[in-house]
Amino acid sequence: MEFEEFREELLEKMSNISINLTEKQVKQFYDYMNLLLEWNEKINLTAITEFHEIILKHFVDSVTISQFVSHDKSLIDVGTGAGFPGIPLKILRPDLEIVLMDSLQKRINFLDVVILKLKLEKIQTIHARAEELGKNKKYREKFDFATSRAVANLSVLLEYLVPFVKKDGKVICMKGSDITEELENSKKAENILGVSIESKEFLYLPGTDMERNILIYSKIKNTPKEYPRKAGTPSKNPIR
Repeated sequence: MEFEEFREELLEKMSNISINLTEKQVKQFYDYMNLLLEWNEKINLTAITEFHEIILKHFVDSVTISQFVSHDKSLIDVGTGAGFPGIPLKILRPDLEIVLMDSLQKRINFLDVVILKLKLEKIQTIHARAEELGKNKKYREKFDFATSRAVANLSVLLEYLVPFVKKDGKVICMKGSDITEELENSKKAENILGVSIESKEFLYLPGTDMERNILIYSKIKNTPKEYPRKAGTPSKNPIR
């Protein structure tokens, strides 16, 4: 994949969601893509390996939440995987202080290489499970924002994310198309964990019919100390 072709397509797709990139940022995205493809041959990072799709479904999709994240704030990306949305957000928004958390050490090793290669600052990786790190006093209720592009059910996702956010902070859940039932089934989790839905943003990825829903929650009270429950429990027995 030639840089010029990548550059042209990335700039065009980003401009479709009103985002302008510097030349430095374009190069960082290009290096990130190449590292992703190189490491993907050794460890399973993504099923998306075609450059048009990487730009659209990984890079553009990740930064759609940028407009909802205030400047000079802290954010934790829970279950970041290959670094989505955390790394694209960091490239776009150097002002943010970001923690990338994942339960698989191999992915963390990859992310450490990306951070080094792209010379990203104010960003760190943590190898942990959300249920355990959410109990850790160093991280519990310490962030302005928590987000995830993970595919977990909404009530499960909230139990993973909410404990990391300080009171008056925000939780941003990135979801696919039909979320009506999930929203209904997660009302009890909202109430117990201490958040209230602030807004639901709907969009299509540029030039496609791929639907995205961005759910933004405000944290209105501290999360009860018994949450998150022990590892594995939220997914096996969601709050209902």
